[in-house]
Amino acid sequence: MILQNTKEPKIIDQKNNSAVIEIQGLYPGYGTTIGNSLRRVMISSLQGSAITQVKIKGVNHEFSTIPGVLEDVIVLIMNLKQMRFKQYDSEPQTAFLKVKGERKVLASDFKYPTQVEIINPDCHIFTLTDKKAEVEMEIQIEQGIGYEPVENRKTQKKKEIGVILVDAIFSPIKKINFKVENMRVGEKTDYEKLSIEIETDGTILPEQVFTKACTILAEQFSFLGQTFKEQENGLQELKLSDKLSKALEQNNIKTINDLMGITEQDVLKIPGLGEKAVKDIKKALKKKKLELKS
Repeated sequence: MILQNTKEPKIIDQKNNSAVIEIQGLYPGYGTTIGNSLRRVMISSLQGSAITQVKIKGVNHEFSTIPGVLEDVIVLIMNLKQMRFKQYDSEPQTAFLKVKGERKVLASDFKYPTQVEIINPDCHIFTLTDKKAEVEMEIQIEQGIGYEPVENRKTQKKKEIGVILVDAIFSPIKKINFKVENMRVGEKTDYEKLSIEIETDGTILPEQVFTKACTILAEQFSFLGQTFKEQENGLQELKLSDKLSKALEQNNIKTINDLMGITEQDVLKIPGLGEKAVKDIKKALKKKKLELKS
């Protein structure tokens, strides 16, 4: 009943890396419920790639300056965080940079492995202000989910001298908003229309973000709901013998929940059942990590 008037999601506006997806005919109250759930998943649970560490020749920490470079290392690292990648391999990848002379240095100046594609090659990294200036750098690119601060990685492994760890912004989402409006469905005017505005970093399409978020939520709820649903199933789930199942059902024990509500002594009181029946029941329940009432 709740879904009978709900229409399939559709894109009503799209340009560059942003889109507005609309769902009409939602049951009253479900616009905010669905919109807020999808928004939280989109922000926190989608995979992306980001720089996790950088190594600059002659630089030992982020509070340094580099001769012939306009920006200090902190600003340089902030610029590196703006670089966005598509990564076609789950293993960490390394890109290299070697530049010299008076010039602006962009993301396109790095040499990338074949498993990495730079999405915003025009991203400004730093400026060389001297014809004799020279910078060598390597960055490590990894896949991850959401946001991971440096503190989460400091204890994972011993850091190599000269390596500067970077807060990693893996999330491909740049902006996500939703709006809920009332709409008429037949005689009723309190049904809802949900509009979700999604802007990505270009590594994934907005409609792909929507689909992935729906899938993640569906998998989570399916897993959580399965726990007790299985216990409500009939005794056939336990694959007991026909004789044993029939005897239990004749005594109004028809589901796994019913069976878990009785003790061994209760089983023994059922006409025709004995110790073997208790043993068979306990064995079947144990396979599902369940047991008789103690």
